[in-house]
Amino acid sequence: MLAGCAAPKQPARQAPVVDRSPAPAAPTSPRAPAPAAPIAAPPGSENAGKPGYYTVRPGDTPRPATASAPASASPPAPTPATAAIGDAIALVWPARGPVLYQFDETRSKGVGIGGRAGDPVLAAADGRVVYAGSDLRGYGNLIILKHNNTYLTAYAHNQTLLVREDQTVRQGQMIAEMGSSDADRVKLHFEVRRQGKPIDPLSLLPSR
Repeated sequence: MLAGCAAPKQPARQAPVVDRSPAPAAPTSPRAPAPAAPIAAPPGSENAGKPGYYTVRPGDTPRPATASAPASASPPAPTPATAAIGDAIALVWPARGPVLYQFDETRSKGVGIGGRAGDPVLAAADGRVVYAGSDLRGYGNLIILKHNNTYLTAYAHNQTLLVREDQTVRQGQMIAEMGSSDADRVKLHFEVRRQGKPIDPLSLLPSR
């Protein structure tokens, strides 16, 4: 009876088994590539397509290599100074009397023309009065006409002056009356100056 009443024999408990082997590695997937860094736009790309701009492409040849550099601008060479066209003049006799003396570069610098007091003194060519007075010693009452940038004529020893400075006169116009101011007799002393230098008036006056 004791045996029958005894509790049924329990099966022996087994200790839990612990698997200490390393766990299998989890399957790995291919690594995704890192996102590429944004490419910086080249300088000047914001002007692409705009008028007046050109986009360089592979194979382009640099423009200084194919085109010659523009010549540097330089001022034109100065033109040598010359007498203006038309500066040559044709003269008429400034008085009717005889020639008293001829040109001498070292002494008279002009010609003397005789006459009577009050005889007309005429402009030998068109011009402008640049002097009318008696301030130049040895010339008496004097008139100087400028005809152009090259020629002047002078009329000395007048009795009366009939024109004033800066007045325009015409060839053959009466500009004075012949006289003997600052001279030993009545006469017209007539000079021609080319670029300031006295020349022989007879070389420009018509022959009589």
